Amino acid sequence: MKKSFKGISSTALHSAINVNSEDAHLVPIYATSTFTYETTEIGIERFEGGDKDKIYSRWANPTCKAVEETIAALEAFGIKDIAGNDLQIKALLHSSGQAAMTTMFLSNLQSGDAIISHYSLYGGTYELLHKVLDNSGIKPFITNFNDIDEVEKIIIHNPSIKLMHIETPANPTNQCVDIEALSNLAKKFNLIVTVDNTFATPYLQQPFNYNVDFVFHSTTKFLNGHGTAIGGILLGKDIEFMKTKAWKWFALLGGNSNPFEAFLLLNGIKTLEIRMQQHCKNADQLANYLQQHQAIEKVNYVGLTTHPDYEIAKKQMRMPTPVFSFELKGGLQAGIDFQNKLQMCTRAVSLGTVDTLISHPASTTHVSVPREERIKFGITDGLIRLSVGIENIVDIIDDFEQALI
Repeated sequence: MKKSFKGISSTALHSAINVNSEDAHLVPIYATSTFTYETTEIGIERFEGGDKDKIYSRWANPTCKAVEETIAALEAFGIKDIAGNDLQIKALLHSSGQAAMTTMFLSNLQSGDAIISHYSLYGGTYELLHKVLDNSGIKPFITNFNDIDEVEKIIIHNPSIKLMHIETPANPTNQCVDIEALSNLAKKFNLIVTVDNTFATPYLQQPFNYNVDFVFHSTTKFLNGHGTAIGGILLGKDIEFMKTKAWKWFALLGGNSNPFEAFLLLNGIKTLEIRMQQHCKNADQLANYLQQHQAIEKVNYVGLTTHPDYEIAKKQMRMPTPVFSFELKGGLQAGIDFQNKLQMCTRAVSLGTVDTLISHPASTTHVSVPREERIKFGITDGLIRLSVGIENIVDIIDDFEQALI
């Protein structure tokens, strides 16, 4: 039986220790496509087992398993099941967040089913719902998840809805929705509840606290923390489902990760707690600075009491996420000029790396979302998204100060 830890950092560092059987200090990179077995009987046992360990690396790999066990331990940290025991979670490491999300949806839905979700989704999620699943006979319903009564009406009038998908905080408006209230509503109608926890990480938010069924992450972001590898993970508390149906879709879609990127991810996770503390501390100071700056029209940061979702974020998050957005008074051109003047902060898509990243959602991550939809979701032409790094806050503010002139 594995030891349970009192702290998140200990959990991040030691949850996968049993995966390493060769006495190396760090979990090795198992760079092999297949695995041998000493006897035919051992091979039969492996193929018949619930876990497909040490057969073929598209199915499972020890380095990837180390990551799966670590992130599962983080998402379950401190949570009890209905029997009062430590919550058990099964994870599947994918090649990207999109791959993990695809496995999640396709293993739970079929043609004729529908999904209900909300405004201000990540652009890749929006496109998956509207251009892939919709074309496959799985209809998306998009509404305001802060209006619980409206959500319930849509569910009642559309019995084909089988799954509720939540992204909170949302990308890039920082919109937060109440996971507990939505999950309680969904369970009234026997809906599956899925949560994208990428922005928050298990350090800031643990959706399994609120009776959700599945959580996924783009591990590329804060979990890796250094921008060195693409990845995604799907986690579920129905262990049998995760070992069978979810695993079957995972294996057949070919969305598995690889041992090298898993190794990079595992080593990034080890510093998750201390990184997130500094990310969040810097973000809070920078958001307060921007809110008072004469060139800024609006700051979308849930740590500000003026944000409409401040109380929701305070209820379900340890600290506000260090990714937020803002608008300059000069609109799009002012945003372009500001970005071009930056001397230290980095112009790039993605988020969650140790350095501060700046992007323009309307022309990058959400360029495929129709403009009228973007505007309705709060993603205006002049919106700037910011992923605050762990640099010295004085240097970050200095860079902003000279770029805002």
